[in-house]
Amino acid sequence: MSKLTSDVKKLVQEHGLYYPQEELLEVMKDKKQLVIGIPKELFDENRIALRPESVAILTARGHEVFVEAGAGLLSNYSDKEYSEAGAKIVYSPEEVYAAELILKVAPPTLEEIDYMKPKTAIISAIHLAELKSDFLKAMNKKKITAVGYEFLEDEIGNLPLVRAMSEIAGNVAVSIAAEYLTASHGGKGIIFGGITGVPPTKVLILGAGTVAEFAARTAIGMGAVVKVFDDNLNKLRRLKHSLGKGDLFTSTLERTTLARALKTTNVAIGALRSTEGRSISVVSEEMVSEMRPGSVIIDVSIDNGGCFETSEPTTHQNPVYKKYGIIHYCVPNVASRVPRTATKVISNILTPLLLQMAELGGVDDMIFADKGFAKGVYSYSGELTNEAISRKFGMKYKELSLIIAARM
Repeated sequence: MSKLTSDVKKLVQEHGLYYPQEELLEVMKDKKQLVIGIPKELFDENRIALRPESVAILTARGHEVFVEAGAGLLSNYSDKEYSEAGAKIVYSPEEVYAAELILKVAPPTLEEIDYMKPKTAIISAIHLAELKSDFLKAMNKKKITAVGYEFLEDEIGNLPLVRAMSEIAGNVAVSIAAEYLTASHGGKGIIFGGITGVPPTKVLILGAGTVAEFAARTAIGMGAVVKVFDDNLNKLRRLKHSLGKGDLFTSTLERTTLARALKTTNVAIGALRSTEGRSISVVSEEMVSEMRPGSVIIDVSIDNGGCFETSEPTTHQNPVYKKYGIIHYCVPNVASRVPRTATKVISNILTPLLLQMAELGGVDDMIFADKGFAKGVYSYSGELTNEAISRKFGMKYKELSLIIAARM
């Protein structure tokens, strides 16, 4: 890329809404002009894949972006903002799904797959715990290439979208817990933070990953005492070193110790990640039944099946239920509770990928050129390419690297 193009790109990123598009088109020509569709989410999802500022960057480079009317409203982005950024506002699913590349947050429903043209590409979340075989069969029947947020890797092997949403989820989980501990929400009627002369709130966290780190940081900042359980000693050590707080205690996932700690905790946060299809339900129904009535469970891991045997998926409209007197909050997409912040994060990660995709020549070229992006592909042109998913449903699987080698 020339220095001039690089400088213009920087300018667009900083002032995309105001820089004349005609001049940009003279300087910046991508190998592939993308046609992107951003549909309105159908159910219990408040985020949108791109914010207007990102749309402005893309349209300034000659790409077409179709946004379904009202798609950004729950993230407080108006149709007018998208229109002024260069997007075309469309008023039916058929119009938005006519695009060759679909950007969503939630996985597409069977109805939405039906709207897609054959050989469409889609980038969205996949939600493994809720995945059904008929969804995969419908995708493959239309030879759709599907990329999952949860699998995308950066140049050093990290999962940028997972980490970003985990940071948000950890932070939000504590604010939710503080809300439901109050008497007005059916809790014990206690304040989350420490007050002079009153013992601090006890918070128990299952898992020592990103969600746990941000939940622990927020809880300690509010005056709570935090205990984190995980079987990975390196993660526990890293967490202890990262936070460096006297009110953080760590322990391995030993059943007797965990059960004893649950009996005296005010808040329990589930933040374990499923690996290789293994169950992450480590708290039995009996353990939950012995917790203090009015305590709060926030199961952030409900997307992957949940950490508590008593956990059942809930929605943002009806987020909680009580069992054994314990308040359970088990909304799968907890980051959607703060949709504008989450949208900015998703958009900031996707935009550079889209620009790179256009420079390389499209979705296929991006898959063959970028290993981290290729890791996100779970279905390629009618072939299931994720081994763990294929095992889960007993479906045929084709190694993506073999497809890439055949092309080369």
